[in-house]
Amino acid sequence: MSDSSKLPQDLLEAAQRAHQNAYAPYSGFHVGAALRAASGTVYAGANIENASYGLGRCAEQSAVQAMASAGERTFNEIVVYTTAPEPASPCGACRQVMFEFAESATVFLVNDQGVVKPWTVGGLLPGGFKL
Repeated sequence: MSDSSKLPQDLLEAAQRAHQNAYAPYSGFHVGAALRAASGTVYAGANIENASYGLGRCAEQSAVQAMASAGERTFNEIVVYTTAPEPASPCGACRQVMFEFAESATVFLVNDQGVVKPWTVGGLLPGGFKL
């Protein structure tokens, strides 16, 4: 499914800029993400790898952490941008991090060829949990 009709261009552009700042010397797989908080503010993040692999951060987590660090607690939509042949889906950890803050938010998975796959956070993580 490819639906770009509702793709927020400002988030796409912010995700593309973040993608350029990704630090991925080990995988070579760059990801940029940008979300719109409930206030309307846009927060972006890139994946940041580390030689100790478990210490790396995904782009989605970086964007959510920037939002939460600024004192915001929910977002309405997020764009995840890659140059992969198919838009990349968030990993399980990212799905749970997003679920913590915005179960019903729209997630747009996008690649550089214009393929757009819309989801909701809850759709990506059925049965996600909150304490």
